[in-house]
Amino acid sequence: MSDVPTTGVRPPAPSAAQAAPITSRPTRCTGVILAGGPATRFGGRPKGLAHVRGIRVIDRVADALRAATDELLLVANDPAAVSWLADVTVAADVRPGLGSLGGLLTALVRARSPVVVVAWDMPFVPGGLLRELRRVGETDGYDVVVPVSGSTRGFEPLCAYYTEACAPAIGRRLDADDRRVISFYDDVRVGRLDSEVVRRFGDPGHIFLNINRPQDLDAAEGLTDAANG
Repeated sequence: MSDVPTTGVRPPAPSAAQAAPITSRPTRCTGVILAGGPATRFGGRPKGLAHVRGIRVIDRVADALRAATDELLLVANDPAAVSWLADVTVAADVRPGLGSLGGLLTALVRARSPVVVVAWDMPFVPGGLLRELRRVGETDGYDVVVPVSGSTRGFEPLCAYYTEACAPAIGRRLDADDRRVISFYDDVRVGRLDSEVVRRFGDPGHIFLNINRPQDLDAAEGLTDAANG
């Protein structure tokens, strides 16, 4: 579908291929932490293991996901990842070397359930926002629910809800060598969580801060956690 509706707005009529009745969705939902690649702008160090005010970023992400989902999965290719979080399953990419879109495919294949994904370098995503993404997806029958933000793209695909229906669409895009993380959005039912809703959980510029460079880590130290998590 070419249009991406905002929450509360009726989506456009689906194509014939998308018009099958939506059956009741499973209640189980997996929280997925997406660990990134080599982090060249961060000196090659694992970004999620950096500390923000004494707490590792990966622990912050895990706590937010635990508040919104039923179990956790860590998608990471580093052999050391098994030691990063106790009692959390680690999955390496099912199709290595394909970036964030490959990581998202791995999340869906390994979880075998709807997922809420968060990149492991986002220290301030509140659990309340993640619960809302899940609620909208389950209630309104979307395959993707993404929050609107002030980023260049306009929304945050690495802090979003996805169902298993996305996996075949992602696979087709990867087969076509299209690795854009939103490349498959036209092939599935997508809803946006509008900015007014996102702001209930805090400042979007704060919530969606990424730790990409040492300067970002310094900036994060000066921020407070979202008040409405």
